[in-house]
Amino acid sequence: MRKALKVLKSFWMDESGVGTVEIILILVVLIALVIIFKDQMTALVNSIFSKIKSQSGKI
Repeated sequence: MRKALKVLKSFWMDESGVGTVEIILILVVLIALVIIFKDQMTALVNSIFSKIKSQSGKI
């Protein structure tokens, strides 16, 4: 019983996987933002490229 509690306590105090969990959470948030703002980002990129294309002849 004591050994099981000791193993459980060491598992609870182990923070080696925290970095992985944080990276996964950040990726989930970024993917959600991309999905939510997909239309706005596409419009912005298209606008930027159309300005580049129209103003490239002036150089």
